[in-house]
Amino acid sequence: MLRAKVFLIFFISLVLSIPPAPFSYEAVASADIARTFPLSSKSVQPRYGGRIILGSIGEPSNLLPFLASDSASHEIGSYFYVAPLKYDKDLSITAWAADSYEVLEEGKLLRFKLKPGIFWQDGVELTADDVEFTYRVMIDPKTPTAYAEDFLRIKEFKKIGRYTFEVRYDKPLARSLITWMTGILPKHALEGHDLRTTPLARKPLSCGPYILKEWEAGSKLVLEANERYFEGRPYIDTVIYRIIPDLATMFLELKAGKLDMMGLTPQQYRFQTNGPEWKEQWRKYAYLSSGYTFLGYNLRHPFFQDARVRKAITCGIDRKSIVAAVLLGEGMTTVGPYKPGTWVYNTAIREHPYDPELAGRLLQEAGWTRNPKTGLLEKDGVPFRFTILTNQGNTQRINVAVIIQSMLKELGIAVKVRTVEWAAFIKEFVDKGNFDAIILGWNILQDPDIFDVWHSSKAVSGGLNFTWFKNLEVDEILDEARSTMDMARRKKLYDRFQEILHEEQPYTFLYIPNTLSIVNARYQGIEPAPAGLMYNFIHWWVARKENLVPQQ
Repeated sequence: MLRAKVFLIFFISLVLSIPPAPFSYEAVASADIARTFPLSSKSVQPRYGGRIILGSIGEPSNLLPFLASDSASHEIGSYFYVAPLKYDKDLSITAWAADSYEVLEEGKLLRFKLKPGIFWQDGVELTADDVEFTYRVMIDPKTPTAYAEDFLRIKEFKKIGRYTFEVRYDKPLARSLITWMTGILPKHALEGHDLRTTPLARKPLSCGPYILKEWEAGSKLVLEANERYFEGRPYIDTVIYRIIPDLATMFLELKAGKLDMMGLTPQQYRFQTNGPEWKEQWRKYAYLSSGYTFLGYNLRHPFFQDARVRKAITCGIDRKSIVAAVLLGEGMTTVGPYKPGTWVYNTAIREHPYDPELAGRLLQEAGWTRNPKTGLLEKDGVPFRFTILTNQGNTQRINVAVIIQSMLKELGIAVKVRTVEWAAFIKEFVDKGNFDAIILGWNILQDPDIFDVWHSSKAVSGGLNFTWFKNLEVDEILDEARSTMDMARRKKLYDRFQEILHEEQPYTFLYIPNTLSIVNARYQGIEPAPAGLMYNFIHWWVARKENLVPQQ
């Protein structure tokens, strides 16, 4: 215990001497301009060729859209599929596979016309038949997906031409356009197949910018540029994702020249990538991420069914110290599932304080008393022991779990920390609800509708509401908020939603980290924007050494 305290105090004192991390995207982007590796001549044009090797801590579980909920599957799968719509660099909705789209009858009717000349890699053209097939797959109760809800809201899907289709709703759906930002499936390749066993889950048929050439399980995925891609062939020929489950090992591979890009830990970003060589050969980027890390409770577990217990644990965790010690200040604490600074974030909510005495009183009110012999809290003769589960290789989450373990021990709660390999972590534990408590992260979407994570109907095996949170008022709020186009009304509803989560604490919302990326300086065309770095990846290109001039 003493060693844990000394460890925490040491890192907090160290961080006090570090300048605060910037949270302004513009400030960070402009600061990084000075660290770029510029071209020696403005006349140098982008060129085709070369490769890029990226590090990934997790391996995809499934490369069919809708069938996987892990980030690795979604990231790599995004190279193979297109959707009618997408976000542009400023996070505004824009056409992608659609040639045009209309919102009619106050949002009750959407009309899309697809671009002709979009081809799957086998030469078959993508048409409205594929979109209709995707819709039918999504509303089929046999489809093992956590993302069906938006499609089930559709009253009628109507194909009115080879490239044109309409979607009608009983009432407006606020996120209806976002429904059409997820990949279209190939009807001719999947019709009549069991999606759970189809080979296309591991060898997808692409109409996106890249084609899967090779997948060596547990090692790497190799992607090749798609010559047929309708927006134009990507400049970079080959994209290699190396599966490296440990960030420290991944960093060693980066230093050895065996990776061209990875996400850095705060320690790596602040202290291990400085000096002339790093400045000349690499570019670093830092900005507040669109994602948060949380400690989630299995609400079917008898220990966590009382909101006072969950609130007590939150009050027993010094989250600011965790941001200082684990993130080295590269992030910020948060109180809910939305990003500070966005329109939906409820600024009236105040964080639960770090207050062990208050935590103790709440636990006592909930019937937990300390056993003088063991020092542990007990209720009805049962000691307060539970396990925090998280994924292997994510040192940040593991360190957070260990610090929480130490802090809760002070309250008389015995915590065990267990790590599991990513694919098994998702399939055997998260999807099946086989955990006491879990440290995990969620992306923060541009639209605030997170029905799939918090609605009671999604508290099912394989659903995204894997903590089994059920609240009638939240259900009513989420139903209404997604059914109105009135932004003022949505704001009021989501403010109340956040208040309930703050009161109930189904999660202890820990922090939003900074995204810390590093890219080899020979890659050109990178234009940081609110959408991040990768939104224009097909326009990145590899410069020749003779065209680069390091800055002093």
